[in-house]
Amino acid sequence: MNEFLENLKKNIHLRTAHSELVGSWSVEFGGKMNKVFHIWKYDNFAHRTEVRKALAKNKDWQQFLIPNLALIDEQEFEITYLVPWCKLEKPAKEGVYELVIFQMKPGGPALWGDAFRRALNAHVDLGYSKLVGVFHTEYGALNRVHVLWWNESADSRAAGRHQSHEDPRVVAAVRESVNYLVSQQNMLLLPTSFSPLK
Repeated sequence: MNEFLENLKKNIHLRTAHSELVGSWSVEFGGKMNKVFHIWKYDNFAHRTEVRKALAKNKDWQQFLIPNLALIDEQEFEITYLVPWCKLEKPAKEGVYELVIFQMKPGGPALWGDAFRRALNAHVDLGYSKLVGVFHTEYGALNRVHVLWWNESADSRAAGRHQSHEDPRVVAAVRESVNYLVSQQNMLLLPTSFSPLK
């Protein structure tokens, strides 16, 4: 993975010339080891198609990509959108990120959206963690929500989580939202050297 990331760092400008890299991270724990997670921004589906076509024709990008394919074991793509009530935040300083993937019951945000938002806002409003963005899956596993949090360190994240578990305001909000929850996975992410979000 280190070799792949070093090669990508040297050539990432070829990719970012076509669309914005929101962030890039490696998974520290909570998921598969040697895993890299990226968020790319597109204006719409047509924009994504244009980017893919341009990269396929870009000889410099292909000269980087083709030899490095041997370093990739598998890839997974999802199309998500930033939920309407959340704007993408950029933390003021470096830290660690937590990606929480919620698999919700079928029915979409019309069913569970309000309760889910209240549960997240309980954590944000009380200062237990900084919310970076909330993304709902359009293509991939449906009724899946990705929530990206920022913390100064893994220890500050752990302390905030333990405090929130004892806060009756958070407990009440989460208790309501959990009625719509199927499963949840948490991953601690470390920004790569070339990630815009540090």
